Amino acid sequence: MRPIQTVANHLNTLLRTPFVQGWSPALGALLVVLGMGFFLLTGNVWSVFAGVRYVGDAINNVLGLGPFLQLDEHLLNPLRHRSFVSDMAMVLGAMGAAMLSGRFRLSLPAPTEYGSAALGGILMGIGASLAGGCTVGGFFTPLVFASPAGWMMLVGLMLGAAVGVRFLLWAMEALPWGRAPKPLFTGAGWQLFFTWLGWLLLLAGVAWGLFWLTQGGQDATLTQRGYIVLIALFLGVNLQRSRLCFSRAVREPFETGSGRFARAVMLAILLVTPLSALIISQLQIDVYAIIPPRFWWGSLLGGCLFGVGMVLGSGCAASSLWRLGEGNLKMVVTLLFFAWSGSTSFALMRMQGWLELDVDVEYLDGVPTLTALGYQTYLPDLLGGWGWTMGVTLLIVVVWYILVQYNEKNETFTLF
Repeated sequence: MRPIQTVANHLNTLLRTPFVQGWSPALGALLVVLGMGFFLLTGNVWSVFAGVRYVGDAINNVLGLGPFLQLDEHLLNPLRHRSFVSDMAMVLGAMGAAMLSGRFRLSLPAPTEYGSAALGGILMGIGASLAGGCTVGGFFTPLVFASPAGWMMLVGLMLGAAVGVRFLLWAMEALPWGRAPKPLFTGAGWQLFFTWLGWLLLLAGVAWGLFWLTQGGQDATLTQRGYIVLIALFLGVNLQRSRLCFSRAVREPFETGSGRFARAVMLAILLVTPLSALIISQLQIDVYAIIPPRFWWGSLLGGCLFGVGMVLGSGCAASSLWRLGEGNLKMVVTLLFFAWSGSTSFALMRMQGWLELDVDVEYLDGVPTLTALGYQTYLPDLLGGWGWTMGVTLLIVVVWYILVQYNEKNETFTLF
C-alpha cells in the first residue's frame, strides 16, 4: 500500500500546482475572454442575475408574496434554468479550486457586517433590475455585444462605488463593527480532507457537463446546458484563482488607489471586442435578442445603486458566487438579499409597466425594443460598422487607463 500511497501523493502534488500558485488578474482576464468566446460559439450568453433572481422568485413564493408580485406559482425546474445552472457551476468550480489551493475557509463576518451585507444585497437587487443585469449582464455582456449600455452602467458603478466607500468609512467609525469569529475547519487534517474533496467536486462538475452533452442527442437545450456547466465551471475556477472581480476593478481606485484589477478588466474588454465582432458577424447572431433595453438612464441609475451595494456587500454578483465557494458566509447574506430584492423590484417594475416592451421599426438596420427605463443600442448600427466601434472602445479604455494611472500616482480619487 505504501508505494501506491506515495504515487498518489506525488500525483496529487503535481496536479495541484496550478491551483496552489496564484494566477495574475491579466491571465484571469484572458481566460474570461476565452470563456465568453465559448459561450458565444455554443449559442449561450453569460448571465448571473437571472439565476439569482430565480432564487428570489422561489423565496417570494415561500414567503407567500408570489401572488401579489404576480410570480409563477410553479417555477421552472432549476436544472432547466440556464442562468441558475451557470451560477451553481461557477460556485462548484470556485469551491473546488479554493479547496485545492488551501484557501477554503468557513468564515463568519463581524456582527455589523450582516447589516451591511443585507443592505448591499438589497441595493444590488434594485440596481440590477434597473440596469437589466449585474456587473456581468448589465456591464460586461453588453460590451461584448457592443452596446453603450455597458459603458453607461460603468459610469454609474463608479459613482455608486465612491458613495459606497464614503458611507463605509463613516460606518466603520460611527458603528461598533465588532470582530469576526475565527474561521472554522482550519486544521491540517481538514486541509487534507478538503484537498481530496476539491478534486471530487471538480470531477463531479466535469461529469455533470459531459453527461448532459452526451445525453443531449436531439435535445439542443440539454446540449447547451451541458456547455454552460463546463464553461461556468471553468470560469469559477479562473475567477477564484485569479481573484478577478469587476467590483474590485471599480472600487479599488477609490479604496486603495490600486488599478491592477481595473487594468485587467480593460484588457478583457480590448480582447473581447474583436473576438465578439468576428463571432457575431460569422454566426449572424441577433444582438437585439440579447442587449438589455436600458440605455441610458436605466443603466446609469441601476449602476449607481449597484455600485453602492457591491461595496457594502463586499462583492458584485459573480464575485459573491466565487467568494461563497471559498466559504465566505457573508456572501450567503448578500446573495439572499440580492435575490429577494432582485425578484421583488423586478416584479414591481413589471407591474408598473416599466418593463413593457415597445419597438422602434424605423431605427437604422435593427428593430430595438424600448422600455420606460431606456432602449437597446448597438454601436455598429449607430456608427456604421465595427471599425468605428472598435475605435470608440479603444478611446474609452485609453481614457479610463489614463485616469487609473494618474490616480495610482496622485491618489486624487482615493477616499481612504
